[in-house]
Amino acid sequence: MNQVVEFLVSAAILVGGVFALVGSIGLARLPDFYLRLHGPTKATTLGVGGTILASLLFFSWREQALQLQEVLIALFLFITAPVSAHMLAKAAMHRELKRREDTRGRPWKQ
Repeated sequence: MNQVVEFLVSAAILVGGVFALVGSIGLARLPDFYLRLHGPTKATTLGVGGTILASLLFFSWREQALQLQEVLIALFLFITAPVSAHMLAKAAMHRELKRREDTRGRPWKQ
């Protein structure tokens, strides 16, 4: 395999792994539900995206053709993650879930 492609695949895996690690730590360490939404929806989505990019590069290089499966996975991931986070936040606001006092914004209290 070409060394440039190997380097790009390795870099994408490392970047994806770092984002996934940061998102997982944020999910475990942030204090309330609203802040915890950012861990899996932002950083972990980018982490999985980096891993899928590495898979796309590797298998496209190996097969000498664009692999459509990875493109569809990434598209599905980047569409569904924000929608599911929005639905979770709206459900939490509807149930008036407790939040920390230093969490900014009160869109449901007018």
